[in-house]
Amino acid sequence: MNPPGGPGGGLVYQLQDYPDGRLDEVAATPSRFAVVDLARDADKSYFQAEEIARLKQSGKTVLAYFEIGSIESFRPDYPAVRADPADLVLNEWPEWPGEHFVRYWEPSWWDLTVRPRLDLARNAGFDGVYLDTPLAYEQIDLDLVNGLDRTELGRRMVDLIVRISEYAKRPDPAFRVFPQNSPELQEFPGYLAAIDGIGMEELFFEATDEPCTADYCDPNLAATRALRDAGKTVLAVDYATDPENIATACRRYREERFEGYVTVRALDRVSAPCR
Repeated sequence: MNPPGGPGGGLVYQLQDYPDGRLDEVAATPSRFAVVDLARDADKSYFQAEEIARLKQSGKTVLAYFEIGSIESFRPDYPAVRADPADLVLNEWPEWPGEHFVRYWEPSWWDLTVRPRLDLARNAGFDGVYLDTPLAYEQIDLDLVNGLDRTELGRRMVDLIVRISEYAKRPDPAFRVFPQNSPELQEFPGYLAAIDGIGMEELFFEATDEPCTADYCDPNLAATRALRDAGKTVLAVDYATDPENIATACRRYREERFEGYVTVRALDRVSAPCR
């Protein structure tokens, strides 16, 4: 079964407040791609194979969201990460209180967090993963990681994405890997081959209803176009509620051949798809 529509309206993205803890509203959308949290409302209850199977029956490619460069204090694996002797937890992300960047290159980060989350995603039948916070390489306080600069941190982030891809695709070559944001990482060897696409936030409207005019907006769009032209699927999400801005973002998705979705920053509801 293939949902209707073409590039421009092929994404639905919800991370919390699923009605009755179910994915029925996500399944009812006409989108081809769905991004949902690996866990039900980020708690200890992870979505089960039968639930993901029902969602996939709607014709969607279903991606499991989780972070690879940071950890939130409410995640069930946080206590073990905090207690690890490698001192994994670094500076807090000011925009998201309670979320800290981590030493994502340490073996224990892989063992405690990344590999178990990949195993949970695969065992639940997700089609792939949607990896948030690659941007940690730009946000980590360099005073906390003596001797490392942004270039080295970027290389180590790509190393992690490559490792994720190799681990997940070894038993299932069709398993999909979508990092979120930081499209400039394509400059590092191995990145392009490791990914199937990219998720991009705020290409056209920042939260909320603010046209993207900052210095990074044009470079982000150019780098995203380069990934599209390299054959990678672009899943774009913008944060807007004004009808005119929503229509503008949807039009841009069609023009750019992106799979797009306009919603609220809390990602706590199903918004109307682009038409």
